[in-house]
Amino acid sequence: MDLWLDITALESEGEVNQELQDQFSRLWNGSSSDVAVVQLDDFRGQEEAKSLIGMVEWILVRCSDWTMIPLENIIAAASGSGTKVAASISKEIELNGAAFALQHGVDAIVVPFESKIIRAAKKIVGEKISKYAESTYEEARLSIADVTSIQSGGVGERVCVDLTERLDLGEGMLIGSSANAMAMIHGETIPSEYVPTRPFRVNAGAVHAYCLMADGSTRYLSELEAGHEVAVVNSEGKLRPATIGRLKIERRPFLIIHFSSGHDVGQILVQQAETVRLVKPGGHVSVTSLKAGDKILIRGDSGMRHVGLELAGEMNER
Repeated sequence: MDLWLDITALESEGEVNQELQDQFSRLWNGSSSDVAVVQLDDFRGQEEAKSLIGMVEWILVRCSDWTMIPLENIIAAASGSGTKVAASISKEIELNGAAFALQHGVDAIVVPFESKIIRAAKKIVGEKISKYAESTYEEARLSIADVTSIQSGGVGERVCVDLTERLDLGEGMLIGSSANAMAMIHGETIPSEYVPTRPFRVNAGAVHAYCLMADGSTRYLSELEAGHEVAVVNSEGKLRPATIGRLKIERRPFLIIHFSSGHDVGQILVQQAETVRLVKPGGHVSVTSLKAGDKILIRGDSGMRHVGLELAGEMNER
């Protein structure tokens, strides 16, 4: 996806220094022989844009009142036609809608000369390819740990993380009382005779626990909010981002599960419920059936963290 800088409000192109110019695919000065500009305020604008598909290289859509459905209709109509779609953006909140409309999104985003919107647009453009391309997933470097003990963890506040998309079998989140030893908790995608599946949910554990975020940082479960992106991991260790839709926090009984893998020693507090499952080599196991000596998958990390960010150094959490 291209990023264009709208300089129509500037007196001259010279007001944009060369370093900033190099960060954009094009400086948009209001007109170009390869671009047809369409004002998309009602169905007539939509029909005008669609009539130009196949006749011009670019259609630049402007909306005085941002509307998604007409833009999606234009993107769908332009698919495979050779005509590319650019969208002029005036507010930061409009960026995701344009970038990911119908998953494909527009071919270019045109942003005003405003630093906040430019920064947000550059971030989205940089992340867009890796958002859906499995080949770009990073590896979580999972290892096998031995469960050393299981005991009652009393009663406390449990967090269910509800995502805006469904999880596949074998996917879950990395959770731990220590950021250096996080266990893989399976999503609620396993059928049960007692309750229906919740394929968008991970019953993640107690509010104090860490979880791995999509950017590689960690956050406490108590800090999570709708809109945050967490890391979803599968049993092969491949990561992908997923957005939180809501958090469901309730008081529930806990189990404390201690585990060890060489120097990586950790524990997690999870709800004492049959539907909470850890991932083991080749499958999964309910925490209520877990016993000492069982094998589970964890992510070990020997570094230290400050405000969720990894730093060189040592840290010991118990």
